[in-house]
Amino acid sequence: MSSSSSQSLKIGIVGFGTFGQFLAKTMIKQGHSLTATSRSDYSDLCLQMGIHFYGDVSAFLASDIDVILLCTSILSLSEVVRSMPLASLKRPTLFVDVLSVKEHPRELLLRELPAHSDILCTHPMFGPVTGKNGWKGLTFMYDKVRIRNEAICSSFIQIFASEGCKMVQMTCEEHDKAAAKSQFITHTIGRTLAEMDIKSTPIDTKGFEELVKLKETMIGNSFDLFSGLFVYNRFARQELENLEHALQKVKETLVERMNEEQGQEKN
Repeated sequence: MSSSSSQSLKIGIVGFGTFGQFLAKTMIKQGHSLTATSRSDYSDLCLQMGIHFYGDVSAFLASDIDVILLCTSILSLSEVVRSMPLASLKRPTLFVDVLSVKEHPRELLLRELPAHSDILCTHPMFGPVTGKNGWKGLTFMYDKVRIRNEAICSSFIQIFASEGCKMVQMTCEEHDKAAAKSQFITHTIGRTLAEMDIKSTPIDTKGFEELVKLKETMIGNSFDLFSGLFVYNRFARQELENLEHALQKVKETLVERMNEEQGQEKN
């Protein structure tokens, strides 16, 4: 256990896909005790990692857990939370989400969880690819939505701080406004380049090489993630319209210049 961490936590992961597994490795390394549950059977993998896997969600919730870490997709969060038999919880528990949108989980958790449950909305701005060599310097955003047990909350946040993450505390609304202008636009441009089927050529500039990398990175993410960034971020639609207007403006400027040049040639 890292000396900078305040206490070892019992963390239960809901949704043990690629991202849940990615976070689990560092949490185990730090000395935290992990359990997991998921729609798919990850019992063999969990056994290898030293994690107790529960096929039954009721038994998972009834186990002694400090933190329930929601690692579902954006699109499935609502269904997962509503189907959880929350009456099985033994005591007040901290619920943490790691979705790429923040207002949606905030509203859902405030509405569906017991009043005695604490809520921490977070977004690690990295994943298994960008975080494969450690988390130092990578951004971790969080919003203490409803916290009574500061010790548990602080210990969870310390997981990321102790790895050297850039810690950013902001509201869920502030996050979604910024993410619509950054993460969503990045995914949209990458997907657009994929629709254009851009490929490397023998005469690539460095700038074009970066565009090809962007395309490949974005299509490496699931379409569910991309659609979730749009459907569940109320600021994304305006940014998509802004992108369309900007492209149209660039096109109009080019056509205008072309017409000027052609007019001069005729003279």
